[in-house]
Amino acid sequence: MSRILLAPSRYIQGAGAIAEIGLHASSLGDSAFAIGGKTALSICGVAIEASLLEKGLSYRQEQFRGVSSRQEIDRLADLATSQGANIIFALGGGASIDAAKAVSHQMNLPVIVVPTTVATDAPGSALSVVYSEDGVFESYLYLRRNPDCVLVDTAIIADSPVKFLVAGMGDAVAGFWEGDTCARSGKFNAFSGGQTPTLTVRALARLCYETLLESGYQAKLAVERKMVTPAVEAIVEANTLISGLCSENAGHAGAHAIHNGLTTLPATREKLHGEKVAFGLLAQLVMEGRPARDIEEVQHFCCTVGLPVCLADLNLSSPTAAEIRQVAEAAVVEGETIHATWFAVTSTMVEAAIWTADALGAAYKKRHAC
Repeated sequence: MSRILLAPSRYIQGAGAIAEIGLHASSLGDSAFAIGGKTALSICGVAIEASLLEKGLSYRQEQFRGVSSRQEIDRLADLATSQGANIIFALGGGASIDAAKAVSHQMNLPVIVVPTTVATDAPGSALSVVYSEDGVFESYLYLRRNPDCVLVDTAIIADSPVKFLVAGMGDAVAGFWEGDTCARSGKFNAFSGGQTPTLTVRALARLCYETLLESGYQAKLAVERKMVTPAVEAIVEANTLISGLCSENAGHAGAHAIHNGLTTLPATREKLHGEKVAFGLLAQLVMEGRPARDIEEVQHFCCTVGLPVCLADLNLSSPTAAEIRQVAEAAVVEGETIHATWFAVTSTMVEAAIWTADALGAAYKKRHAC
């Protein structure tokens, strides 16, 4: 069987990197259409326009309305078409980036991704998550290629709320374990077309995990003070580039499927993607029968940086049995990534794992006062 590595064509990271966007865009097109939330556009719109004008490129922008839904993707594509765009810029967080990548896919145009937070590994992937207008997970949209360029200005990241950096660590920490699940089962999922990842990806998964454990807490403290340090640079790369390469090439498993199930409960919707993935990972580890030392290592990391370890951390202080059963049933629908495990998974197993992970997390917090 052949091996595969999927990756963005170009990755740039550093404090002040936003000023270089005109250089990288000039090889892709001459009429840019930027999609981003109100905050993202205000943070970097002026700097982007100045850099593009310096290179003779035109620039227009449109505010993203908050949910990466099919309706919003179509609206943005219609606007980009009417403006004569030949390159798409995806600015902001995971939802706006997903929508803009979907627009570039629909229009068959190159895309440059400029994350203003690193709450997910969406920037480099050939994937967009599509939600209903109400924010409930609907489907994955597999794109024809990875982004042409990902540009991360770490000064912008350090100036954003620290909760986004922490949520990105929650998304990233799952990559090693989900990739290990896929490697054990040999069920590499649709992100890589079911093909086996390269040895490079396995090494990157380990590097990502070790980087999070080593630098995560220090990076959190630095960003709380709006500072860029080597630890911040390391975690930004882990959250954005390394985690993205791992999840897309090594595969997803239970953590992301349980996240998708959790989105069906309105109480969790104000929680960020990575926060729900982190708890989903703990439930996955329980379901797979992983050693207690591994579960406790992940719990320790989560508590140290401020990620959820129990249902109360997800605004589910007193969930009903019916609610958790609903999450479990959504997590095991046909095509979900939880079926990448090396054994058959049922909703009953997932339900038991969620309740047990919740109990373990609550007990851990009580013992360690976190």
